[in-house]
Amino acid sequence: MNHLLDRRGPRRVRRASFALAAVASSALLLTACSTGSGPAADDPSTTAGAEVDSAQPRIALTYDGGLYVLDGATLETEADIDLAGFNRLNPAGDGRHVLVSTAGGWQVLDTGAWTTADGAHRVADPELTDLVFEGDTPGHVVRHEGRTILFADGTGDTTVFDSADLLDTSGGLPETETISSPEAHHGVSIELADGTLLTTIGTPDERTGVRALDADRTEIARSEDCPSVHGEGTAADERVVFGCTDGVLVYDDGAFTKIDAPDAYGRTGNAYVTDTSPIAVGDYNDDPDAEGYELHRLVLTDTEAKTATVVDLPDGVAYTWRDVARGPDDEIVVLGTDGALHVLDETTGAETASYPVIDPWEGPAEWQDAHPALIVQGGTAYVTDTAASSIHAVDVATGEVLATTELPEVPNEIAVVTG
Repeated sequence: MNHLLDRRGPRRVRRASFALAAVASSALLLTACSTGSGPAADDPSTTAGAEVDSAQPRIALTYDGGLYVLDGATLETEADIDLAGFNRLNPAGDGRHVLVSTAGGWQVLDTGAWTTADGAHRVADPELTDLVFEGDTPGHVVRHEGRTILFADGTGDTTVFDSADLLDTSGGLPETETISSPEAHHGVSIELADGTLLTTIGTPDERTGVRALDADRTEIARSEDCPSVHGEGTAADERVVFGCTDGVLVYDDGAFTKIDAPDAYGRTGNAYVTDTSPIAVGDYNDDPDAEGYELHRLVLTDTEAKTATVVDLPDGVAYTWRDVARGPDDEIVVLGTDGALHVLDETTGAETASYPVIDPWEGPAEWQDAHPALIVQGGTAYVTDTAASSIHAVDVATGEVLATTELPEVPNEIAVVTG
């Protein structure tokens, strides 16, 4: 790795008042929307920072009171940034930035590593910028086909922008489109390659399904056969799945298909997908009275055949929504409560490998509570260990631990960008 960053230690950043930052970012947002500004013609992202030989992945982690930015290969800390509150993280879709869900919306974290339009790889100091995509109760962030889609639960508004336009923020935020919902609710939206927008239907009290809007934002289809709709995932050929309390809802070629769960109550809330596999993996809960957040089964939805199969994990192994990912060959990777990475076949759910990584752990009492998390980037699995305040990089193919770092604070949320 050709690192040209100053290695004198992590840069700790003291943040100014968020209220002041939000005011400044609000002005920038209004300017960006009214002028349609994107990256300037003389793109500063092609010259800023130090050039390196290859892309430098970055990891963002939250802890109680701040954010870490780590080098994706060495796990060395590149920045330690103060930020109060419980903050969620999502990659922005440009390979450089992470969106931090804060009180005023999605605040832009520059991880300090990126690839320019002409293919050059650059690194600089990470920074929590003052740029904010405003949103009342910021929720789901979806990235698809070069677009980034934000959903604000407090209003039901969907905000869409070209992901690449965020790569350079010297001119402020990129131009955005906002699509409103009839009522506010905890929802999610995704825009397909042809401009179709799939967006959830709901109220503050209940959620019932999904509607499809064409590129002109005229409704062309809907289904209200998905109680407590939550989450989404796009499998091969742009077949989109949404989780329901009694199965999953699939959108394919202009039509919705409901696939019922095999149990009277069979909730899927999150989908783990790749754009090369027709199989969407979902978390699965068949006990409406279950306490806590540990789950023991997965649902494998064949989005082409419109069938679903529920599979059990090995005896004594549980997981939470933070502990499932897809590997480089579409395999299923699960971080179990036994502390091992379990690799499963995507079509059968059969275990093909198991690698011990951390000590056994228990699921959280509240969903926001810190507990071990998994995310896979390329062939590397990043595993957080909250009991030991550490993070590990693991080779998915072999189980070899490539790097380990102990952190001063307990990690919670995690996001990875390609750099």
